[in-house]
Amino acid sequence: MTAFAIGVDLGGTNLRIAAVDEAGRLMEKMTLGAEVGRGRERVIEDMTAAIREVVQRFNSDRLLGIGIGVPGIIDIETGTVHQSPNLPDWRDYPVRDEIEKRLNTRVILENDANAAALGEQWLGAARDHDDMCMLTLGTGVGGGIVLGGRVWHGFKGMAGELGHITVEPEGPPCGCGSRGCVEQLASATAVVRMAKEAIAAGQAPGLARAHGENPEFDSKIVYQMAVQGERAAQEIYRKVGWALGIVVADLVNIFNLPMYVIGGGMASAWEAFAPTLLQEARARSYIYAETAAGDDAEPGRKKTIITRALLSGDAGLFGAARLPMLPDEVQGHAKARLRTA
Repeated sequence: MTAFAIGVDLGGTNLRIAAVDEAGRLMEKMTLGAEVGRGRERVIEDMTAAIREVVQRFNSDRLLGIGIGVPGIIDIETGTVHQSPNLPDWRDYPVRDEIEKRLNTRVILENDANAAALGEQWLGAARDHDDMCMLTLGTGVGGGIVLGGRVWHGFKGMAGELGHITVEPEGPPCGCGSRGCVEQLASATAVVRMAKEAIAAGQAPGLARAHGENPEFDSKIVYQMAVQGERAAQEIYRKVGWALGIVVADLVNIFNLPMYVIGGGMASAWEAFAPTLLQEARARSYIYAETAAGDDAEPGRKKTIITRALLSGDAGLFGAARLPMLPDEVQGHAKARLRTA
C-alpha cells in the first residue's frame, strides 16, 4: 500500500479531513461540524477522533503525518495559533503539541490560505510550476506564496498576508487597523457592503429589490444580478477587479513569478471581475504587459499567467495533506520532538 497523509481543513463552521496518497489521489474525505462555540477542547477531541477513524481504514504504518490548515496567525516553528478570527478561544494555543500528544504522530500546522496555495501548486492550476502566488477570496482575503514547491513563510511565518495590501489609502477601515485593504474591496463581505451602500444611495433599484426579497442577501446574489445585466452589480464587480488588478500587478512587479491564482468562494464570480483585473494588471505592470499569456504570445516564450483556481474548496485540504510529504526544517524539528518524546 502506498504511503499517505491526512489533511485537515479547519474552518469556523466545518471540519474537513482527507486521506491523500503521495500521488495526490483522494483516498477518503470526511466532513464534520466544527462546533467551535463549544470550545477548543471539543474541537480537538472531535478532530482527533475523526482522524483515528480515517487512519484505521488504511495501514497506519504508511502514515506520513498530519497537516492542518487553520485560519489566523500561526507560529510555524512552535505550532501555536496566536490569533484566529474564526476560533476566538484559540489565542496562543499550542495546537500542534495538543494533537501530537493525542495521536503520537507528526503534525504540521499551517495557515489555511498557505495550505490552499500549496494545494493549487501541487495538483491544481499551478501544478506545472514550482513557484506561484495565490489570493483566496472569501469572507476576507487571504494569500499564499509558494517558492520551489514549498510555502514561503518569511522570518516569523507570517508572509503572504496579501489581503492587507493597501489599495485605497483613505478607503474603508479594515479590521487590521489600516484602511483601504484589498480585503475591504474584493471579499464577499466587501461586495455585500458595496451593494448596500449603492442601495442606500438610491443607485441600485434592482439590488434593492433583491435585497428586500432575500433575507440572506449575499455576494452570490450580487453576482447573479451582475450576470443578468444589473449595472450597479456590474460596477461592484468591476471595483473588485480593479482592486485585484492593482494587487496582482504589484505582486508581478515584486516577485516576477510565472503563475498567479485567484481562489476561494468568490472566484466563482471570475467572469464578472476578471476582465477588469487583467486590464488593470496590464496597465500597472510593464512586466505583465510584456509577458502576459495570450493568443499573440510567441511560442516557447516565458509567460506570466493570471488565472482562477481549479481545486475549488478542496485546495486547502490537499495542501494540508501535502505538508507531511515535504521534508523541510520545520518537519525535521517535528521528527526530533517525537523521537525524544
